[in-house]
Amino acid sequence: MTIFDDARRLLDSMSVEERQEVFAYLRSVLPKHPMEERLMISPEAMLDAFARSGDFTVRMIRGVFAEAAFAADVLPTLRGWRELPIRGDPPFDFCLTDTPVVPDMPNAQTHTVVKLQVKMQRSRAGVPLMASEVWKTATNWPSTYYVVEVQKSRKGQTKDGKQTRPIRFGEFDILGVSLGPSRGRWSDFMFTLERWLLPNPLDTDEILKYQPVAPHPTDHWTSSFEEAVRWLRGGDSGRIEGDLPAY
Repeated sequence: MTIFDDARRLLDSMSVEERQEVFAYLRSVLPKHPMEERLMISPEAMLDAFARSGDFTVRMIRGVFAEAAFAADVLPTLRGWRELPIRGDPPFDFCLTDTPVVPDMPNAQTHTVVKLQVKMQRSRAGVPLMASEVWKTATNWPSTYYVVEVQKSRKGQTKDGKQTRPIRFGEFDILGVSLGPSRGRWSDFMFTLERWLLPNPLDTDEILKYQPVAPHPTDHWTSSFEEAVRWLRGGDSGRIEGDLPAY
């Protein structure tokens, strides 16, 4: 029997209020997370702030959780893959390579880079949004498919009046969609190639804002990042399942 076993047995015998007192004490003696220091707020107060926020803020937070889930739960399982630093604010979330590090020549290697964009499947009123509920009169997407929104979060215009939120083809390589809302696990992803996404019929250089997401592997969707990379490097052409909206 260890001290930890004794402490756990004691905690099991406590009321909820007593455990909360112990928790508060531990929070006071344990080191703070760097984000607590950076934002000058406790985790509890942070969660309270999220609870008071609107739908847009919650969607943004969920997107951050999806990125964190890929970094913490998926990337470590990809043998030989590592993350490269990203500069600026590009339209992708991860710059990944499976090029080995050369210890004696760290500056002489040529990276084979894969640019990954991570998104969260869309929800409405806390329920996963299905593809058949989007643009009902303009498309005929499968009712079993989910939906992802593929565009930048910040609004703006270029000097010639074009909107800056749409993402144009060629800006990333692979799209990873977290099915957290429907699967209950942020780390459950479906992947496809950027070049296979549906184009905007009004500007075919742009990626369509909403995209139907298969709930299971198909010829154009996979739950394996490494399989998506093989598709990418294989140069296969194609298009994900789903009609283009008729404007």
